[in-house]
Amino acid sequence: MKLLPDTHILLWLAIGSDRLSQSTGDLLTDRANEVAFSTASIWEIAIKTARGRSSFEVDPQAVRTGLIENGYCELPITGPHAIEAAALPPIHNDPFDRLLVAQARIEDLLLLTVDQTVAAYAGPIRLV
Repeated sequence: MKLLPDTHILLWLAIGSDRLSQSTGDLLTDRANEVAFSTASIWEIAIKTARGRSSFEVDPQAVRTGLIENGYCELPITGPHAIEAAALPPIHNDPFDRLLVAQARIEDLLLLTVDQTVAAYAGPIRLV
């Protein structure tokens, strides 16, 4: 199975949070699955970190490096992804989430999300 976890899930995975369910953790660590992460997620983490809030102190480079070292593939943002994100119905206003939905649809990846609004989009999306 080809998976694309959303940014929340990537962060929970990176910090070893107990908010990541056992079943989702099992999906992400199962070597039979191909797991990608979006450049959009690293960008979102970088922007939130740059705001300097003490409640969000995450090193985007460390997250990216850790994901690559654990065998995850980085999915770059392409023009078709941007066009698909713009064409999505106005269910969700967050541009990063819209981009993840678009990438999952175009690249035939199962988007794993904890966001019920994101899960309302048609396409290969699983609410976890």
